[in-house]
Amino acid sequence: MAVAEKVAIQGVDAAVYLVKDADRAKKFWQETMGCAMTMDYGPYGGEFTFGDDTTFGLYKPDDQEWRQGGGMLFRVDDVAAAVEHYKSRGVKFDDDGKIEDTPVCWMAFAQDSEGNNFILHKRKV
Repeated sequence: MAVAEKVAIQGVDAAVYLVKDADRAKKFWQETMGCAMTMDYGPYGGEFTFGDDTTFGLYKPDDQEWRQGGGMLFRVDDVAAAVEHYKSRGVKFDDDGKIEDTPVCWMAFAQDSEGNNFILHKRKV
């Protein structure tokens, strides 16, 4: 195998947000968002692995301050239905859940229990 093949990035194994309160964050992602925890790190956070083998994690570090995270786009089949569902469960959305319609996707911008930003997302292709 050529060196370039050995070192080429093949995908994303996990994306992690820092949290202020691991128990509150885990509760939000499990109970409010309906995600099943696949690894629990106790007071330090945990992980959620989805059907496509992507993993989203929460981590409360001892050695650094919390910093707001963003950039996670969570795939859903119907952004409008997802916005209404999660709004009814208390999720905070920007612009009251306005859905951005771009040439390539639909997006709704939201915030988790810790103040991290995330997007409900559906590609058009």
